[in-house]
Amino acid sequence: MYSHLAPDWYNWHEFVLTDAFDQFVSRSPPSNSGDYVSHDRYNLLEDGDNDNTTSIISIDSSVHGVPKLEAYMYYNGVRGGKRGPKLIYRTSTDVLPFPFGPFQYVRLIQLLTVHEHAKLSKDNLWSKIRDQTVQLLDDKQIKFTSIDLVRFRWEDCPMERTSGEIVTSSVTIWIGVLPDSTNGDAAFNSAQDIINLLKQHDINDIDVAFRESVVQPLTQPILYAPVDDLHPLKKVIDWLTTPLSLPIAGMKTRDIQGALGLYFKVGDDLYGVTARHVLFPDTEGNELYRYDTTLPKKNVILMGDRAFDDLLASVTNSIGFLKRSLDNLKERIKLYTAKATGGDQEAAEVLVRQRRHLDIDMEIILSLKRFYATLRMDWANVNNRVIGHVVWSPPITGLNPPHGYAQDVCVIKLDKDKFLPNFRGNVIDLGTQIEMIEFMMLIRPQRDAPSKLIYPLDCLYQLKDILAAAKFKKPNNKDKEGDPTRFVFKRGPSTLTTIGRLNGFESYERRYSLLGHFDSVQAAVYPHDKTSGLFSSLGDSGAAIVGTDNDFVAQLNAGTGSAGDSCDIIYGTPMEWLWTVIQAEFPNAVLFFDDPAPN
Repeated sequence: MYSHLAPDWYNWHEFVLTDAFDQFVSRSPPSNSGDYVSHDRYNLLEDGDNDNTTSIISIDSSVHGVPKLEAYMYYNGVRGGKRGPKLIYRTSTDVLPFPFGPFQYVRLIQLLTVHEHAKLSKDNLWSKIRDQTVQLLDDKQIKFTSIDLVRFRWEDCPMERTSGEIVTSSVTIWIGVLPDSTNGDAAFNSAQDIINLLKQHDINDIDVAFRESVVQPLTQPILYAPVDDLHPLKKVIDWLTTPLSLPIAGMKTRDIQGALGLYFKVGDDLYGVTARHVLFPDTEGNELYRYDTTLPKKNVILMGDRAFDDLLASVTNSIGFLKRSLDNLKERIKLYTAKATGGDQEAAEVLVRQRRHLDIDMEIILSLKRFYATLRMDWANVNNRVIGHVVWSPPITGLNPPHGYAQDVCVIKLDKDKFLPNFRGNVIDLGTQIEMIEFMMLIRPQRDAPSKLIYPLDCLYQLKDILAAAKFKKPNNKDKEGDPTRFVFKRGPSTLTTIGRLNGFESYERRYSLLGHFDSVQAAVYPHDKTSGLFSSLGDSGAAIVGTDNDFVAQLNAGTGSAGDSCDIIYGTPMEWLWTVIQAEFPNAVLFFDDPAPN
């Protein structure tokens, strides 16, 4: 891409200052100033349901099938504003309001975490019931994909569309099943088995619901968000700096992309950690890998081919956006110059500000052009983007004792010469997508809620501890409705900086393949609210999920939702357990270390 602009031997630092380069960027499409999460137009017949002859208010052929309108609309909002998954069956008795009004108002429902239950919180009972639920579903040959403990919240809005009562559902065992694999009757029968299981423990306050869902690892070529800020260099340079969540790919698998989740040191050597599935495709098998000095290295690069092309495009898009703004600004300067010449004092004052604005924008454009030239000359050759090589990666395994977590880890020995000059340790760059005030309001919606988080002035959030898995159940915050929760956030190549809610009870996930299925227990993260957008998407695998006490929480590795990039729930391996796995192979590994800030 862009090879037609100038010959390979061309001096890019000279070329970006020519009219030919300006003509190219002027053809770049305008930036999209909207959110990175699109709010899809609602379509009741999406996801493969193409039976257009069937009424949307009809039910499926089973006795316990739900109305089609309810199937496709009930969970609207659980993905943070995107259309929700298809409902198969539920035991709850609330009534979904029919869309009304000229704008067809549709109720939004929010996914809430669960941190305490009178019975499930004691004696590890949830783990026992969760595992017995797996057996019950298998006995009924239900092709389930996930078992989560959730609650829901919505506004019981009256027909006049004024503010209504806030309703919070009962705790619900939320079961995902493969699309088109289960009907209402099968789900009903399984739900009765689960309810009977709960009754054996004198539990009568939990609902059961089934929805269509697919669990998938979150690897994929990434697309960078369009740049539309007046300080675009900050946004486009993120993935060439040293904080965590750098986009990485294998030298020979440059179409598969993930993130670097943490750093550690052994002596003077520097290592990085990601998920194994980011660098080892299924075609390479699932055997223990240790680097053999007699064999070629399995090199890891910064950004795959698609990601690098997208980075180039984001820079030219930024330049094009600013140049279009400058054209408008120059016309305004002409107007105010004429007025100021005629003696208009107010116009003269405005003219000073406009000229200052013009000078600043021209400096930014020049910086972007120089950065583009640096990318083409120093980073375009994929060999220059090699940042290290894999030294150890055990096979991916699930249901590992004692907790049932997934082992999906890969350790990379990093090229110190490329990191140490500007290295800051395990820090997350919070980026520019969420302004400081908005970020703090999302992290602490209640002013009187306790929080140790102090927003760093340089946007580099330092990690200093690991959150114990036992603390997942203990909320340390409240949302704007006063509901206890524990907020977490992450920085990923695909969805950048996002904030979510860590569930207090772990989930069970199942992935299917030609060779059977893969099961594991996972920490679960839900979207921040019903309009916040997805917490994560394809391309974020390996990223660190972190807490508000400068602590690692989990390594992101999968999500459940529609096949593609719409995830209801994000899964991760608790960092407390994962770090013990790494230390077993690297007993002298140090996770938290002091590196002086660059001068």
